[in-house]
Amino acid sequence: MRRLGWLAVALLVIGAVPLAAQEAAANPNPLTVDGGLMLWTLFVFGLLLFLLKRTAWPVLLQAVRDREARLEQQMAEAEKARTEARELLEQHRALLAGGKQEAQQIIAAAKAAGEKDREALLAKARQEYEAMLARARQEITVERDQAREMLRREAVDLSIAAASKLVETQLDSDTNRKLVNAYLDTLAAR
Repeated sequence: MRRLGWLAVALLVIGAVPLAAQEAAANPNPLTVDGGLMLWTLFVFGLLLFLLKRTAWPVLLQAVRDREARLEQQMAEAEKARTEARELLEQHRALLAGGKQEAQQIIAAAKAAGEKDREALLAKARQEYEAMLARARQEITVERDQAREMLRREAVDLSIAAASKLVETQLDSDTNRKLVNAYLDTLAAR
């Protein structure tokens, strides 16, 4: 293969030397057609085409095919990456929507728990209020009964003192008390 390449170069050099001499001697008109020059040009073109076909053309075609394969692979990878990015975006949106929904549920649950606690506190406060009111009523009833009893005793004592001053004789105090209490009970029953 290398020998063929050197042979082509040698033929080109040998053919170019007489042509250069002829051109210098000939008419410099570019529109004239020279048959020998045309044959040598076709021969050199064919030889160059043959050498390129054997040596450079397969390498160039392989480089173009490799580049095309790389570009197709990169396009496939880019499409795959785009698809994955879309899927991740959809997952992210779904997670975000789920997070928002979960946050709304947590807020609703917290509101419900707060409302339940408020109701429980109100019920407890009402219960304590009712208990305090019942105790106060009971204490008022006990105090009232005690005050009545004290008034009754004082009334009995005053009545006995007044009666004994009127009668000027001191009667038995237990008997007098029983008598006055019986009288007051009859008055309270009316």
